[in-house]
Amino acid sequence: MQNIHTLPIEVVHLIAAGEVIDSLAAVVRELAENAIDANATRIVISIWTDSLSVQVSDNGCGMTIADLSQAATPHTTSKINNAEDLQQINSLGFRGEALYSLAQLADLNICSRPVLEPVGYQAHYDHYGNLSTSPKVVAIATGTVVTVHNLFSRYPNRLQSLPSNSQQVRKVQLQIQQMAIANPQVNWQVNLDGKEWLTIWAGENASDILPQIISSIQPYDLVFREFALTPQTLLPVRERVNQSLAPLSLTGRGAGGEGISITLGLPDRLSRRRPDWVKINLNGRVINFPELEQTILSSLERTLPRNRFPVCIVNLNLPCDRIDWNRNPAKSEAYIQDLGEIQTQLKECITEALKVPESSSQINYNSAANDLLRTAERKTSYLIPTKRETFKQPNLSLKAIAQVLDTYILAEHAGGLWLVEQHVAHERVLFEQIETQWQIVAIEQPILLKQLSDDEIERLQALGLEIEAFGNNLWAVRSLPEILIGHEDCAVILQEMSQQDDPTMSRATAACRSAIRNGTKLEISTIRDLLWQWQQTRNPHTCPHGRPICLAIDESDLARFFRRNWIISK
Repeated sequence: MQNIHTLPIEVVHLIAAGEVIDSLAAVVRELAENAIDANATRIVISIWTDSLSVQVSDNGCGMTIADLSQAATPHTTSKINNAEDLQQINSLGFRGEALYSLAQLADLNICSRPVLEPVGYQAHYDHYGNLSTSPKVVAIATGTVVTVHNLFSRYPNRLQSLPSNSQQVRKVQLQIQQMAIANPQVNWQVNLDGKEWLTIWAGENASDILPQIISSIQPYDLVFREFALTPQTLLPVRERVNQSLAPLSLTGRGAGGEGISITLGLPDRLSRRRPDWVKINLNGRVINFPELEQTILSSLERTLPRNRFPVCIVNLNLPCDRIDWNRNPAKSEAYIQDLGEIQTQLKECITEALKVPESSSQINYNSAANDLLRTAERKTSYLIPTKRETFKQPNLSLKAIAQVLDTYILAEHAGGLWLVEQHVAHERVLFEQIETQWQIVAIEQPILLKQLSDDEIERLQALGLEIEAFGNNLWAVRSLPEILIGHEDCAVILQEMSQQDDPTMSRATAACRSAIRNGTKLEISTIRDLLWQWQQTRNPHTCPHGRPICLAIDESDLARFFRRNWIISK
């Protein structure tokens, strides 16, 4: 065995370069994050796959000639100065290794012009990160242009191990999409091999960006909500303003108030085959955070069909001293203090987002001119008032009109019409009641079940039911969920529940089998009660099995169908 010895410094830096830059996507990530840190609002990225080259141009604050001279040397940065600054990181970059790594792995060229300077300068770097020649004066707009030519050309082994060009391009695309939803204030233009490839326009939040990325998603499929987070309370932004709390920063860089914003796909309109759009954005960067991703998935259980996943982008804006970014060289992971508290409040935020989504129908149209704007609304929208809104604003309440085909409830509200399926609406009501009040009651006359397996018996016992052997292949159930007391199909329902591995699914089965059946005539008073109870549920969009509950038709949709050009003020 060889004796332990110190690695040459150039080998140390090569190892570090491999940690930071491992693909075209990593080059794009590091350079684009530098541009965002420079307060750029427009970033143009050009990629050439044949030579593995990247150019990133921005309209940020630019660099002086003194900064250019040492920008690519190791461990140089403008983001931090001392160890204490590691607890106050409010920028995307801070390690001071990206440009140096690029100088080692490729031919690096930077042009930059600072704000208020009449000219810019162009700098070329050798593979040590030093200037190869003196900077030259160039005529460019304010900002920076970084060009990386022939990535890995000095390292043939790295070149041979790279994925195919198509795989690399896909990874670049995903990287840009993540940066766009995390930094919606930026306009993105991306060219691939000399042709226009991607364009993403700036917006106010992720709900403006996501429809540009996924063509099948429309703005009306999404709801965006903001919340302020405090140790004591969780308040929507509109209420938070009344409490004189500071508004959230647009980019979520830890400078504004502590808060969460959520872009959520309405569960009866939008779902995915994979959880590929369940994203956590922490202070301007999308990161891998399995604990919070699982919190999102568990919070949206029983809102989507089986084997479907939600679209949910959570933007966390946390104070810098609660975050430790020193976990992964690519900063794709982080440590967060008081994670359990964040998880609890995230669940509450998702519940609120489902309960009262933003709706164009909630806008007060006070004049005929504003009413005309309704005709431009593209699709139906939700208007599900909370208890507070129901009593304070009677015009937002639902008015039961009729029962249709003994299955659907026709209801009117200030913005149009709703068609509600009575069975799934009642199922949602019962399921949430069961979830909060799962009561097991002893019964005098046991329910007899036949041919239960050991697993089925254990599942029923796990639900709290008392069950014992009662003769040959017979078992007696001596206690029941309160909701099933007196149900004519109780034995059949218990058999179904015994086959469910998930206790939540068992409770959903109990709710489904206990709900009003379609084809049942209802009195108008029963209809009113059902509509009111349904409006109070945490998730009024879908039943526990993921089926939609309500078809909403806005007044503007009716006007378009009947070719009405005017909507007169009421």
